[in-house]
Amino acid sequence: MKNASAARALGIDFGTSNSTVGWLRPGVDSLLELEDGKITLPSVVFFNMDERRPVYGRLALHEYLEGYEGRLMRSLKSLLGSKLIKHDTSVLGVALPFKDLLGLFIGELKKRAEAVADRPFDEVVLGRPVHFVDDDPVADQEAEDTLVEVALKIGFKQVSFQYEPIAAAFDYESTIEREELVLIVDIGGGTSDFSLVRLAPERRDREDRENDILATGGVHVGGTDFDKQLSLQGVMPLFGYGSRMKNQAYMPTSHHLSLATWHTINSVYAQKTVLALKNMRYDIQDTAGIDRLFKLIDQRAGHWLAMEVEETKIQLTHTDTRHLALDRIEAGLSVDLSRALFESAIAPLLEKVRASVRELLVNAGVLETEVDTVFFTGGSSAIPALRNSVAAMLPNARHVEGNRFGSIGSGLAIEAKKRYG
Repeated sequence: MKNASAARALGIDFGTSNSTVGWLRPGVDSLLELEDGKITLPSVVFFNMDERRPVYGRLALHEYLEGYEGRLMRSLKSLLGSKLIKHDTSVLGVALPFKDLLGLFIGELKKRAEAVADRPFDEVVLGRPVHFVDDDPVADQEAEDTLVEVALKIGFKQVSFQYEPIAAAFDYESTIEREELVLIVDIGGGTSDFSLVRLAPERRDREDRENDILATGGVHVGGTDFDKQLSLQGVMPLFGYGSRMKNQAYMPTSHHLSLATWHTINSVYAQKTVLALKNMRYDIQDTAGIDRLFKLIDQRAGHWLAMEVEETKIQLTHTDTRHLALDRIEAGLSVDLSRALFESAIAPLLEKVRASVRELLVNAGVLETEVDTVFFTGGSSAIPALRNSVAAMLPNARHVEGNRFGSIGSGLAIEAKKRYG
């Protein structure tokens, strides 16, 4: 029988920024290639107006940047647990429920995985953050229920979940040779998730790992939040953020906040937003910034700007400054963004991360000196200030870097094999 010893089920890491799919087979890397030979599919949908079709991943970003008319949707996972998930959005002139938007993307993951595997899949283990929503168990459960509903609608018959940092722990466990007390630090696009787990080669095949998981925790802080703060502190002042009104009050910030947040960028283009800004312009002391904002809106350049901010964040993990040219908006417009500015902008977020780690250790009854290993995964775990701030809390721990974009998907594949055979 074809692939007789392969797993029956998939593990899907539906991420805020990137997604992966794992399928466990003997002697083969578990992560499936989803686009152009790559294991990641950026969690992006572009509704191409010219050709009346949705496109996904890198191709979606390419068509958007090439100037095709249409609607770009990113950070789809951020819809889970939000009020937006119960509403519709306008796509290609038609009202599309946000749940169906999630179904389109997760359905595409299933379709691509089945094409690569050359077989259908009925069972899936989905990764989930420890908290979709902080301090709101009802909204958190609704987010998980929404994912179940979406997964069943696109054709899965059995759906279960594993915490993303636990999945990353199982991936790391497949590589170790002795017992370790490991703090998993998973910094994704939307959340920071942690687990404190006792791992060992002889524990790998156990069905019940509940006693090995000492604590889990997390906070709704991730890469898109870091992007947002960099945008607000470094870029949005060029577009009127922080401007003074004639009565000395600051210009309202809601439009800049929407522009700095991936899943709300499109709202800035709405006619009522433009009218509100035009009315506001008469009361602003210096109109240079708001006039640039109008240019950005006219060009529908919000997603382009957000991508430039994100790329700056990535560059600042290994350089001290990045020169950001904004000629697309206005000839000669540019700004130099520094790592120091970025680290200052995200300092309050890093404190939230540290507080979550401290709470995790207290809940587990483990001293900071007792942790053997810190395992970093997730795209935003590369940020030096974040790594250093967490590492400084655990003086005796060695630092291990997993596959930043693949550890969770690999761990979910291991879990899928255990659960479904």
